[in-house]
Amino acid sequence: MSLILPTPSQPLKIGTRGSPLALAQAHQTRDRLAAAFDLPDGAFEVIVISTTGDRVLDRPLKEIGGKGLFTREIETALLEGGIDIAVHSMKDMPVAQPAGLLLDTYLPREDVRDALISHDHTAIAALPNGATVGTSSLRRRAQLIRGRPDLAVVEFRGNLQTRLKKLGDGVATATFLAMAGINRLGLQDIPHTAIETDDMLPAVAQGAIGIERRENDTRCAAMLEAIHDTITGQRLAAERAFLTALDGSCETPIAGLATLDGTTLHLRGQVLRPNGSEAIEDAVSCPIAQGPEAGRDMAQRMLDTAGPDFFEWRA
Repeated sequence: MSLILPTPSQPLKIGTRGSPLALAQAHQTRDRLAAAFDLPDGAFEVIVISTTGDRVLDRPLKEIGGKGLFTREIETALLEGGIDIAVHSMKDMPVAQPAGLLLDTYLPREDVRDALISHDHTAIAALPNGATVGTSSLRRRAQLIRGRPDLAVVEFRGNLQTRLKKLGDGVATATFLAMAGINRLGLQDIPHTAIETDDMLPAVAQGAIGIERRENDTRCAAMLEAIHDTITGQRLAAERAFLTALDGSCETPIAGLATLDGTTLHLRGQVLRPNGSEAIEDAVSCPIAQGPEAGRDMAQRMLDTAGPDFFEWRA
């Protein structure tokens, strides 16, 4: 049976959030599909879907409900047939998909590192005593306070451009962005310094784009297979198994990163108390195929060490 490809009169509908970064990721997905099947851009339609996380900007994420805030409305549109595929930043994705949806396609991963954004300073250690740093990430907050408890950390919600404006307005001395976002939007001219992963372990799946589809959509399955990056998939399988076993969400400071060296996968993980007072770290190496099992086992060891109250909020 031949594959029925989209056309300008019957385009493939790509769902995404509306931020410049989300649109850049949707356009990258479109361009890769167009190149793989020699299709014009008109054979695709990018559909912007507003999510709760995009609309509610005056409260911390932990107060309004976790990672599904950036995906729920998009996944509803996918299930209802309003879109054919959904493009996501994988670090925003819950570890489980709604029944009927499948997430099994990843584009080549970008730079996984965090970046310090400051007009005056190029390292966390160089920030003045008591300086104000803005971030909405509990992971970054906990990691930052663990190394610099003197710093004042304030909530920084909004997309990349909004956070840069807040920094320019003097709301904070510094903030953080993902290097992946800086690179995808061509923002290398903004004042930034990449932070090595030994100094700040990134969020699970940071820098990766995932594409979600309906489980029974064989046409999209065939098209997406042509642009799937196997290496990224292998790395994320281990990282997300680790996250799943920790029951991770936006309400929990968790970091994790898998890298490949030939046929060997190396996985590092970190969990932190929300106030940065303590961190538990672990690392494992194994054959690539055993990555998910290794991630689950590492998570269990860390949970056993942490105890039941590790993630409770403390002053």
